[in-house]
Amino acid sequence: MEKREKIVKSAHQFKNLFGTRTSIRLFYLHNNLYQCSQLYKKFGKRAFDLTMSALGLVVLAIPIGIVSIIVRATSRGPALFRQERIGKNGKVFIINKFRTMSAEHEDLSSVTAKGDKRITAMGCLLRRYKIDELPQLWNVFVGDMSFVGPRPDVPGYYDKLVGRDRRILDLRPGITGPSTLKYVDEEDILAVQPDPVRFNDEVIFPDKVRINLEYLDNMSLLRDIQLIWKTITGDTSKQEWQA
Repeated sequence: MEKREKIVKSAHQFKNLFGTRTSIRLFYLHNNLYQCSQLYKKFGKRAFDLTMSALGLVVLAIPIGIVSIIVRATSRGPALFRQERIGKNGKVFIINKFRTMSAEHEDLSSVTAKGDKRITAMGCLLRRYKIDELPQLWNVFVGDMSFVGPRPDVPGYYDKLVGRDRRILDLRPGITGPSTLKYVDEEDILAVQPDPVRFNDEVIFPDKVRINLEYLDNMSLLRDIQLIWKTITGDTSKQEWQA
């Protein structure tokens, strides 16, 4: 019923703006684009993730192995950091990242600010260039995550959302996404806050929810490719996530 109401509303809007003949053409174009978007959400996005993650795991197998050895050699503890995160439909999964903190302190807080004393020297380098995220290619391959989506959070955040905000759980968490790009310097922002956890919970997290809901309603293959490219190149100049 809600879908039908949106279609009727769109038709009336086009008619009011452009007249009958032009509005019919634009309406059919709009409807076709909408159908393509829905197909991408249901089938295309997962196919893209599966194909590209498999390719990434093959191409980056040797670099991932080298980084694993370096992490083990430069600090005490395992190469990988594994932790429970909230995934699609609220399902808990285990995320894989290169360990960037001292093993005995990494579980003390889920909020990390720049200069956090738990971060190792090698971990600082890995986090700076996002190399610590590479093991998440496996999470994408097995279907826990997507290349683009909300960042996977620990229990107590996305799983506690209510009402329409809970639609975010329709998405697989992503390695990158519009909210990730906006808060690419999140650790710097939190470092100057008197209470980083409170600022995250009251300011950053609600804004991420808003941005991710907008992405959910307007995702497409082209947009995902653009966001991935922006992440690779470090381009955050186009503030498409702003209200």
